[in-house]
Amino acid sequence: MTPDPYKNPWKTLASKPIYENPWIKVREDQVLNPSNKPGIYGVVSFKNKAIGIIPIDHEGNTWLVGQYRYALKEYSWEIPMGGGPVQEDILLSAQRELKEETGLSAGSWELIMRIHTSNSVTDEEGFVFLARDLREGRPEFEETEDLAIRKLPFTEALQMVMDQKITDSLSIAGILKASVLLQINLS
Repeated sequence: MTPDPYKNPWKTLASKPIYENPWIKVREDQVLNPSNKPGIYGVVSFKNKAIGIIPIDHEGNTWLVGQYRYALKEYSWEIPMGGGPVQEDILLSAQRELKEETGLSAGSWELIMRIHTSNSVTDEEGFVFLARDLREGRPEFEETEDLAIRKLPFTEALQMVMDQKITDSLSIAGILKASVLLQINLS
């Protein structure tokens, strides 16, 4: 008899909250693992969805934002992105984030990806949009943001992924998916 691949082999015995702030909740579960042995499992639950945007203008340019990432202790180039409240429409979140981080607004939006950013420890769900028919404006940074904005050819952003200069998972996945959809390659 073949096991059902969709059946949950884990059993939760107990769960307790460990920590909570405005962005995340952390809990520790006492579990029986797939081998039926006791163990613990830590889970980080996000209060927002990860929303990423790849703006593309009519000349094939895109925009990246750069910022120092506290948890990594390093500078990071990324697609414009942010958190959208779980109950908010993801398109509204994407439109707000693009405006906040780049000043851009778009007349055309296409959802190109749903992704789980690190599914071994978190339930975070992310979405990436292609934004086109762009209009430029002024960014509206949040108080926690100190961003650099960079307009560059999309092929250069793709090369940054290939050269490991972009390491953010949502950015990598989104740029690679967009390169396939837009039929853009580096050769």
